[in-house]
Formats: sequence, structure tokens, C-alpha cells
Amino acid sequence: MAGEAGKDPQAWLAANETASAFLSRSLSSRPPITLPPPLHRAPLRPGNVVEIAGPSNSGKSHLLLMAAVQCILPKEWEGIYFGGLGRAVMYLDLDCRFDVLRLAQILRNRIAEGCRLAHLRNGDPENDVTKDEFQCSLQNTLFSDCMQRFLYARCCKSPEFIDALKTVQSQSRREVSGAGIYFVMIDSIGAFYWIDRGSQASRENKGKTLQSIFESVVHELRKILQLEPALVLVTKASVYGEGTTTANDFNRDSSKYMLEDPSGLGYSRREEERTLSNREYMPSIWQSFVTHRINLQEAEVPSVLESEVLPLHTSEWVQPCLKMKEKFSIMDDGVNLIH
Repeated sequence: MAGEAGKDPQAWLAANETASAFLSRSLSSRPPITLPPPLHRAPLRPGNVVEIAGPSNSGKSHLLLMAAVQCILPKEWEGIYFGGLGRAVMYLDLDCRFDVLRLAQILRNRIAEGCRLAHLRNGDPENDVTKDEFQCSLQNTLFSDCMQRFLYARCCKSPEFIDALKTVQSQSRREVSGAGIYFVMIDSIGAFYWIDRGSQASRENKGKTLQSIFESVVHELRKILQLEPALVLVTKASVYGEGTTTANDFNRDSSKYMLEDPSGLGYSRREEERTLSNREYMPSIWQSFVTHRINLQEAEVPSVLESEVLPLHTSEWVQPCLKMKEKFSIMDDGVNLIH
């Protein structure tokens, strides 16, 4: 809470008030964060740790980029409303698949859409060349300002990942382009799991178990959250296994979301997963650290929008359990919910 009290927790706690007033003041100092669909259903606040789980091509990384753009865009700029947060993002790439061109495309589309809506509200003529040139220069300036609030680090093994988290702590002590780090993104948290698991018994890694590695990861993330209230967004690849799951597993039937073979032979590419469960493989210390979980899947039937066939995805919040599934398509200008 020191971040909300000007780095003076005693001043923040000095108020003489009832428990109800204290709780109200605490929640108002950490207002809910609005994220793009389908992450908008669960009320998220700084300090939450959100795990976005799903198989490959289920849209996990794209949702991270959409949330990153929402964070680095300002709420309003030069009289134009964009609805962003105007804060910095630290993106830790453990999969080495980050696409900066995709991020730039999403950001430019959001900026262009905000400027277009401002044009319509002001009743500006569409064929005003001078105005268009000015708007293009304005958009480039805003794009540059936003990208300065996006911090990126690529990690190729667990020690580098832990060192990068320590770097986030030093970055959070100073403002980046006038704004502190508000989102910490990790793509993907299980990238080194099997490497660490296979090498933990080797002589050079003696004493470095999976549990100790993730204890260090959770410890560093907790230090970040203590220094500056931030939202942690993490992707995780799903692992499927046979038989019954353990108490820590999240048993989700994936048979409803089979992808048919494009050859038309009627063979499901995930036929073998009909009797499999989405098994939790992360250590218990990580499972208890996560506050929110959402599962993504590829849906069976694609979405048809304006004569364009788009891959269809489904999302389901399992923590908190919202008991509802949503369908969505990923487009260049955002996520389109299918009702």
C-alpha cells in the first residue's frame, strides 16, 4: 500500500476511521481495471495475478497484446478520447515468440479508430487533405509516446527470468515516460518447466529444484507488487493427461471443442483428448499465488463475419467460476464477441 501513500505507509494508515470506511478507501485507491474482452468479465485490480491458460493457437498471446495496448494508450490525448490507462507495461517473453509488428498493428488501429471517431463527432470533411496530413503526424507522435511505455525483455532460461524480475523492481522505482509500471506480463510461465524438471537432478543444478525455482519467481513477483501496485498477466500452455486429476487440477472436458480435420475425412485433430483432462502441472506455490484463472480453447465451428471466415475461440473463467462460456474471434482491430 506504500505506493498509494506517497511511499509513506504510516501516513496512509494514520486515519481514524471505521473498518467499513477503511475498506472503502482501500478499494477506491485500487480501482477496477477495464480490459478488452474476454478479460472484462472478472473485476480485476492492481495486485491480482491472472493466469490465461490454453493450448497453442487459442489466442493467449494476442490477449496479452490487446491488454498491453489498453495500458500504454492514454485516456485522452490532444482532445481525443482513447480510453486507455496511460501507464507502462513490462513484457517478459519466455517463449521467444513476441511479434513487435503485431503489437504496432494493434496500437495503430486503436489510434486510427480513436481519431476517426473524433472526426465524426466534430463533423470534419472526409476529403480535407491538410487535416489528414496533420492527423497522420499526430498519430505518429502518439504512437511513439505509447511505445516508449512498453518495456520488453527476452529470457531463454529460468535464471535469466528471475534476473529480469529483479530488473522490473528497479524499473518500478522510477517512472517510464511519466508513468510507472502498471502491467507485468509473462508469456509463457511454463516455458522452462520441462527443461528445469529434466535438469534438476544433474550435478550442475544440484539443489535447484522446480519448487525452489518457482519459490524465487513468486518471491520476486511479490516484491514487485509491494513496491508498486500492478496487475500481473501470465499465459500458460495447457497440458493434457489421462485418468483422474489431483486435488490441485482443474478438470475441464475439452471434448466439446474439437477441431475437425480440414481434409474432410471426419478425423478430429484432438480425438485423443476426448478422455483427457486439462491437468495442472505447475508447483503448488505458483497455484496458490494465482488469484484469477481463465481457460481458452479453439472452437469447433469458425466465425463468419462480413464474408470472412475467422477462427473461433472460447473462454471460461474458472477462478472465479462465472459458469459461462464466451465465444470470440480475433481481428486486426480487436476481439469480436460472438453472441
